[in-house]
Amino acid sequence: MRATHLSVLAAFGSALILASCAATESRAAAAPVPVSPRITVLYDAFGKDSMMTKDWGYAALVEISGKRILFDTGDNPEILAKNAKAKGVDLTKLDFVVLSHRHGDHIGGFTFIRNMNPRVKVYAPKENFGVFGSDLPSTFYRKDASLPAEMRYYSGMPPETMKFGTAFPGANVELIDKTTEVAPGITLIALISDAPGTRELKELSLAINTAEGIVLVVGCAHPGIESIVAEAAKINPHIHFIAGGFHLVVAQDPAIEKVATSLHDTYHVDYIAPGHCTGEPTFTALQKTFGARYVYAGLGTTLGVGANPRAESDPKASRNLSEGDLRSYRALLAQSDDFEERGPEVGRFAQVQ
Repeated sequence: MRATHLSVLAAFGSALILASCAATESRAAAAPVPVSPRITVLYDAFGKDSMMTKDWGYAALVEISGKRILFDTGDNPEILAKNAKAKGVDLTKLDFVVLSHRHGDHIGGFTFIRNMNPRVKVYAPKENFGVFGSDLPSTFYRKDASLPAEMRYYSGMPPETMKFGTAFPGANVELIDKTTEVAPGITLIALISDAPGTRELKELSLAINTAEGIVLVVGCAHPGIESIVAEAAKINPHIHFIAGGFHLVVAQDPAIEKVATSLHDTYHVDYIAPGHCTGEPTFTALQKTFGARYVYAGLGTTLGVGANPRAESDPKASRNLSEGDLRSYRALLAQSDDFEERGPEVGRFAQVQ
């Protein structure tokens, strides 16, 4: 009888071990498959994918270091939704969103993201009285105790901290006012523009420190692409890859040449993939300067950003913009009257107050 009991116990123990192994294998099979580091352009005014809609603005899905990050959301929520669907990109599964700055062509599509995932973490620049919300100590304003209570703010008893509204009430927004590492090896660079038309505009750029060097994603580079790269170089002087808008769309040739030379000769950037507000003459100048290390980054392109960056979704794509790219880019640019004369702070590109 005892031998029978031992046999039963042994069989039961074996079954438990097998069940445990099966469960472990099942969990392993269900684990997400890691992807090679990549950036997918979901919003821009030029590109080759006929299933996606070109529009002025910028958004890119950054999949790197085990994170899925949406950098900016373009100008229009319907267009962002359509482009994401056409590309087969699931934007319900994000680790966080970065809104680089307050301009509509970078934050206009956020309502689409918020509707799908109301509690997704959002990083945005901290600005007093900004569209992302803000707060100030009530000590910021001068007081006069000689006034009667009905003439004093808050009847003379203001809260210690005064909180101000946001264009996105209820969103899970964390405001960034200085360069901050938000995850291991992932840093938000916070700088302020001093350029005419955008003076005091605060902007965030995304810097990921990889084995190959810094992968840098910029929205519009209002504080200056050279200044942003210089800040990224403090993290790691090896700048491997830069993607996004350089805000040279109305710049003259000498300024463009200065930037191209600086990125190539001073900062020794490995690869460059400009888009959005970089501007046609700047595309040309950067192609000449970087040669084979210029990576085409039109709408719908997936950029592999590993050791040898390339446009994965269109391996045969020319490094040059096609005539179709140029026509659509110019048409969207022309939608804002007098853009070339007055700069990109007018019409559809006006900053949110």
